[in-house]
Amino acid sequence: MRDRIIMSKKELIRKTVFDSVKIGGENLKGASLRLGLSYRQTRRSYKKYITQGDQGLIHKSRGLPSSRRKPADFKEKVINLYLEKYRDYGPTLAAEVLLEEDGIQVNPETLRLWLKAEGIWVHRRIRKKYRKQRKRKSFFGDLVQLDGSIHGWLFEQEGHQCLINMVDDATGKTMSVMSSGETTRGVFQVLDNWIKCHGIPRQVYVDLKSLYISPKLLKAQEGDEDPEWLTHFSKACKALGIAVIKAYSPQAKGRVERNHAVYQDRFVKALKRKNIRTIEEANQLLYQGGFIEGLNTKFMKPPESSEDAHMPVPNSIDLNDILSWSYERTLRNDYTLSFENTIYQVIPTKECSASPKQKVCVRKHLNAEVSISIGDKKLKTKRIENYERPKEAKVKSAYTSAQRSSIARSNKTKSPWSRDMSQFFPKPQRANHDRSQRAQA
Repeated sequence: MRDRIIMSKKELIRKTVFDSVKIGGENLKGASLRLGLSYRQTRRSYKKYITQGDQGLIHKSRGLPSSRRKPADFKEKVINLYLEKYRDYGPTLAAEVLLEEDGIQVNPETLRLWLKAEGIWVHRRIRKKYRKQRKRKSFFGDLVQLDGSIHGWLFEQEGHQCLINMVDDATGKTMSVMSSGETTRGVFQVLDNWIKCHGIPRQVYVDLKSLYISPKLLKAQEGDEDPEWLTHFSKACKALGIAVIKAYSPQAKGRVERNHAVYQDRFVKALKRKNIRTIEEANQLLYQGGFIEGLNTKFMKPPESSEDAHMPVPNSIDLNDILSWSYERTLRNDYTLSFENTIYQVIPTKECSASPKQKVCVRKHLNAEVSISIGDKKLKTKRIENYERPKEAKVKSAYTSAQRSSIARSNKTKSPWSRDMSQFFPKPQRANHDRSQRAQA
């Protein structure tokens, strides 16, 4: 290999120009203009070319290690830490965690090259079906995407948990809640946190789960929707003025789907590092631990417009009443009603009273409290522990069963169906009689 010389494109151009100067085609001043070098630099390079040949044009540091390289013991320490604690991390996330947890600063690309050289990390590109990307909304709060990600979030715990995630379409800002499943309670919790932090968004993008959209609404034609078919989530959105948009494929709300992958990579590893094994501790890490805030700081994009599309919560709206489960019940004669195997006594007051057999609305709130109301007015109630329903007095009949049977037999002939009803119906005439009458005519 010693008879071969590897030259860069710049060095080959310089050799061509110097060959032209060597045969007298041009002078060094013209060569300096063509190469973009000063006259002195051109003269020094030409002198090396004349004395050393092509070897004089090659950079002397080529093939030698960089003077800015990290020490070998530092490289070995980083690789050992990666193998010991962050084996399933990518280079970018590993570099961030090394700085955060171990106080070691290393460039992600440097770490990537080290791991590739050692054969520890291999990038596998997954090609997916091409789909045209929808343009982001212009305003923050114009559209939020809502979805749940069922995954084995907690380390060494049986079963799966669900991370209910909301992502703003314009900025990519995220807010999430860990729950046991994709339930109405979890959705209400994350929506409550979003509204208290930013306000009421204009639209929410959801999939076709029965939690969000009733199956009857999907089958019904436009204009035939029954308000009774609305789910608890749809009722809450309607009361808040939030338009619910149905997504007929996961790709339609791709921003929240891709955001799930970020959580499944970073949040799972953070839970494992901090040895978190319960849903309550995971939610504390999301909010009090600053995980969501750090995620938004790193990945959130500025919106196209500075206008905020969120609407503040009106004073006439009680968010605690809207984000709740509402059911209809009927008051009994003793002003009681039953809800979830519990008896509630309604106490009439001057401000708001009710009457027996009246329809009332029973709401179960996020804090597990139960309230009863008529329209916008709440009723005063108390919970009854040991309830005995009053027995209705039996009304004694004036006749015995034998007497009732005797009376029925005597009145049998008085029934319209037992009489001769022929006098009320005309007799039909025969066809032959009709022919004779026509012949005489």
